[in-house]
Amino acid sequence: MSNQELPVIGQATTVEGCCPGLLSAPLDEDQAALLAKVFKALGDPVRLRLLSMIASREGGEVCVCDLTPAFDLSQPTISHHLRLLREAGLIASERRGTWVYYRLLPEMTDRLAGVLTRPAGEPLSEPAGLSA
Repeated sequence: MSNQELPVIGQATTVEGCCPGLLSAPLDEDQAALLAKVFKALGDPVRLRLLSMIASREGGEVCVCDLTPAFDLSQPTISHHLRLLREAGLIASERRGTWVYYRLLPEMTDRLAGVLTRPAGEPLSEPAGLSA
């Protein structure tokens, strides 16, 4: 892995002030671009599995040495996927000796949940053509 620092998307924002939900107001161009990068990072089955493995790990973090054996992929490929998740602001990493440990950044998953959640109390509408 490179020691070069890369900017993390949305790291300094909060859930409350970030953006409206998709169902309450249209996203502006900047919000759509930011969220598209995050959804693109989640659009790969390997990255989605990696995120799930990191998020569900007891203790809140996992060593890359424990992630790599779960896949039939090379270590550099796993590192590439982890880098994309990190750049999207979904995970953080910390080097300890020769190993890198990963943890979930709940701010981004909370933000995604907020964007995809219907406003409270709003009833579900039936899709057109499904009513009796």
